[in-house]
Amino acid sequence: MLQAVEKGRSAVISFEFPVTERTRILLRLEYLYGRLAYFIGKDHPHDHHAALQVLFELMETASRADLKADLLQELERQKQMLEALRDNPNVAEETLEGVLEEIERASSQLLALTGKFGQNLRENEWLMAIKQRAGIPGGTCQFDLPSYHLWQQRSAEVRRQDLRRWAAPLMPTADAAEILLHLLRDSGKTYHYVARKGAFQQMSGGKVVQLIQVAYDDNLELLPELSANKYALNIRFVNAVTGETRPRQTEQDVEFQLTNCKF
Repeated sequence: MLQAVEKGRSAVISFEFPVTERTRILLRLEYLYGRLAYFIGKDHPHDHHAALQVLFELMETASRADLKADLLQELERQKQMLEALRDNPNVAEETLEGVLEEIERASSQLLALTGKFGQNLRENEWLMAIKQRAGIPGGTCQFDLPSYHLWQQRSAEVRRQDLRRWAAPLMPTADAAEILLHLLRDSGKTYHYVARKGAFQQMSGGKVVQLIQVAYDDNLELLPELSANKYALNIRFVNAVTGETRPRQTEQDVEFQLTNCKF
């Protein structure tokens, strides 16, 4: 995920890098569900067409047979860790109970899901016909899918209700991903470093994190390239690609913030 925030007069840009496959899936789900909510909230038929395409992407992204089990397992693990903090005087009890309730609600909703993820969409022949044609450039034209064209002529609110109904069985996965990413990001520890001539290396000492955030001054117009494993972390800052220019590592020293996030 990419974020840009104002800090004083300069803007700080932040990049997120998933280190584990589970985190990679969570970030992709967050990205897709964010797009889905955005396009459903709009009114134009083109926006709702984009929303349908996101639904189809979600079907493919979250169709792993073990995704539900993975999410439930991690939610349960976080629940047990948080419950152990109940008697800690440094933890706000009301906030803690609120998070535990969210985890319990998300777990219950996931457990209530039956069948394969997105099965309600797969059983809808009309939607699957659109999905098949959407893979062809210009394949959803009026003459290709007249019934879809008719649906697009309906009022924005009617289309929105349909989209929300189709998306409803998928939302427990969105809630679980949101909770886990929130907990993961809150666990982050931030350090300040300087990449000499755009290069930085840090030995990991066998420690593995799930998510790494790199933040720096947006005015530098640089991109971070990162590789990480349990042995070492390597970051190099390259000049942002413009046109056909090949990105090259910068020659300047780069001050940046490094945040390691781990459950």
